[in-house]
Amino acid sequence: MTRDTTPTGKPEWPEAILAKARNITLLALDVDGVMTDGALLFSARGDELKAFNILDGLGLKQAMAAGIEVAVITGRRSPLTERRMTNLGITTVLQGREDKVAALQELLSERQLPPARAAYIGDDLPDLAAIRHAGLGVTVPNGHWFVRQHADFCTRAAGGTGAVRELTDLLLLARGGLDEELQTWLGEGL
Repeated sequence: MTRDTTPTGKPEWPEAILAKARNITLLALDVDGVMTDGALLFSARGDELKAFNILDGLGLKQAMAAGIEVAVITGRRSPLTERRMTNLGITTVLQGREDKVAALQELLSERQLPPARAAYIGDDLPDLAAIRHAGLGVTVPNGHWFVRQHADFCTRAAGGTGAVRELTDLLLLARGGLDEELQTWLGEGL
């Protein structure tokens, strides 16, 4: 499912998606292909490099400020992922977790939350079961075609280019807090 935009470019979401988004208190996300473009870059010395999108970072901070817990579930282990999540203030970082639905179920159990309270965004087959288990399952247009068929919706922005921000904007909009959040950025006297 996709969304439309108004003439101003502000997203308009179908009511079915907004209804699911209103319930979300836990946002779990994959890293490679979602918070990054999925490319694995290595320097000549073998150092791993990753590019994270700054739009996603601010969106995650806004979601956390609004009371949405953010957790990362990734199949790979990367010190760069740990560093970026620390910079963002995300303390639940599950790395090396190939079985993402099991990791999501553990998070839900620890927090005594039903799946309807969780959103999950991923891009590839290891994410599929978690996408289907979550109350709001999301993918990205650069994700695998089969995953796109089973997600509640697919962002317009590709992974690593603001897809996470689209999702956090949706969550804030569904809670009625997006317009208020955006107004704070206008500054006084404008």
